[in-house]
Amino acid sequence: MPPPLPERFYARDTVRVARALLGCILETRLRGRVTAGRIVEVEAYVGPKDPAAHGFGNRRSARNAAMFGAPGTAYVYFIYGMHWCFNVVTEREGVPAAVLVRAVEPLRGLETMRHRRGIAAPALLCSGPARLCEALGITGRLDGASLAGPKIRVLAGPARARGIVATPRIGIRRAATWPLRFVVAGSPWTSRPAPPSGAGRDR
Repeated sequence: MPPPLPERFYARDTVRVARALLGCILETRLRGRVTAGRIVEVEAYVGPKDPAAHGFGNRRSARNAAMFGAPGTAYVYFIYGMHWCFNVVTEREGVPAAVLVRAVEPLRGLETMRHRRGIAAPALLCSGPARLCEALGITGRLDGASLAGPKIRVLAGPARARGIVATPRIGIRRAATWPLRFVVAGSPWTSRPAPPSGAGRDR
């Protein structure tokens, strides 16, 4: 098993980190249960000038405090009064930039994931930010946690993801056309398929 990614991996441009996260492994070790999945879909939120980011205008609150933290920490927030979302903090401390992990391909601990989600279909376990948090047991207790820690970590994947496709982000009203959602082309595990005909595909 490779070691967790170092802080320097995250301490750079958010879009570069978002692309590089595709193919990496997100792993949790909670209450004696190990779950893991390969990251196949992410969205970049690029700092105080991004109208869709929680830290737009450098506005800081108790909810988004972790987003201003050190690179390589978790920013976990609650939405709609019922779902958790997991983000990777990027750039440098004090800059509210992060990458939302939207979907992973389940790899380890599938029975635990099925139990937590209450479903059996593999394709529905982690195909969406709320689903993957439930499947991997990610809650607000991990907000601000190191991504090289004992409970949650991100590991290098066996190979760099190829055929990355850029699309607009999903479910936002501001900066809705910015192409900052990145997916692994052809992956059946994403929350929404990539556009057809290779639109937005990296060459």
